[in-house]
Amino acid sequence: MGFILAATGSAIGLGNLWKFPFITWENGGGAFVLIYLMCIVGVGLPIMMAELLIGRKTQKSPVGALKEAMGPWWGWVGAWGVMAGFIILSYYSVVAGWSLFYFVKTVGWSLGGFPADLQTGELFTDVIGNGGLQFLLSGLFMAATVGIVYFGVHGGIERVARIFLPILFVILLLLLASALTMEGAGEALAFIFRPNFSELEPRSVLEALGHSFFTLSLGMGAMITYGSYVARNRSIVSAAGTIVLLDTVIALFATIIMFSVIFTVPGMSEQVGRSAAGMLFISLPELFYNVVPFGAVLGPLFYVLVALAALTSTISLLEVVVSYFIDERNMPRPKATLLSGAAIFVFTVLSALSFGALPALSNFEIFEGKAGVFSTLDHFASNWALPLGGLLITLGAGWFMTREATEGELVDETTPRWFRYGAWRFFMRYVAPVAVAAILIAVIFFGMDFS
Repeated sequence: MGFILAATGSAIGLGNLWKFPFITWENGGGAFVLIYLMCIVGVGLPIMMAELLIGRKTQKSPVGALKEAMGPWWGWVGAWGVMAGFIILSYYSVVAGWSLFYFVKTVGWSLGGFPADLQTGELFTDVIGNGGLQFLLSGLFMAATVGIVYFGVHGGIERVARIFLPILFVILLLLLASALTMEGAGEALAFIFRPNFSELEPRSVLEALGHSFFTLSLGMGAMITYGSYVARNRSIVSAAGTIVLLDTVIALFATIIMFSVIFTVPGMSEQVGRSAAGMLFISLPELFYNVVPFGAVLGPLFYVLVALAALTSTISLLEVVVSYFIDERNMPRPKATLLSGAAIFVFTVLSALSFGALPALSNFEIFEGKAGVFSTLDHFASNWALPLGGLLITLGAGWFMTREATEGELVDETTPRWFRYGAWRFFMRYVAPVAVAAILIAVIFFGMDFS
């Protein structure tokens, strides 16, 4: 259970709570959601199983695991994944820090009242432009991440996951119950689950494909790292299925919550911002206190939810880097954790301060490639590091590992009856590589941006 919760925490992150609702809105709802679910089953789940089985078979972190499973050259693929984890954590912790600020703010508003004249967009711009505040917030979040990883998988990561994931689920269920009582809940459910393929564009299919891959923390070796800690008497198939199911359910719940609010407020559906950040940090704070039933209680709880989801992801990102130094450089965990955390925080500071170094930006320009170091790192990780790493891991598991090696990890007495190894192998050799390659093709030839 500790492994399931830790790996699920890695998959559950800000992408579930802000990006998926936003891209669902952008792409017309129902048909997009259906395509996304098909991509999760046909692409995300098979690759999840592949990464977990590589980790458990070799009992190593990505560099050593891929070298042992596929050959010496494949260590470079593992190193690419470690680099991706390093880069993502360096800017992800900046966004995670914002959740701390909004938690403190919402507690203050709940106790003292929401200011009638507050412009939430201006507040957000002030926050990201305040270099000292950004340094403090991202530093606090990185310190918490380092502190957990310092104590290891069982003493740190699993212990935190056992406590935080159930809390996260309870908060989400409270928010969902409140959302379903709103006037716009029926319209929200219809928008999310009633497919209208006449509005579906080719770009939407690629967007669904891309997010089905990114949301599960695939392509950088995080699941290979966690897979190395899975006991031999546990089913890789069941574990992967549980992680994927929980990740998808949480993304859908978050979408129902946000859309119920949007459809309840008259005219709000025409005013939804051009970015996920606009939804999460500009639109929602005001709505919690002016529209949402019991918003004074649910507002702070929501930003606790965001912070917990971010933290369970940041610890897995740091673990990818730390495990490299432990396995490949024989470094003790305390030293590896502190060294990795310090090095990553240097880039975190550059990302955090990049907002204040630019002229006054609108609330949305920061997520349209104009926020210096932050946007550059985000663009590189989302459009190049993860897709390329995922493509190579997929090809390696499907074509370079023997049938005996993969079947031996996936099929045993613990394997659920619904699993068919032949189908998994077909998807890994033909469907998943083509799908992930399509993401890279869309980036290179059509200029799509998945960040």
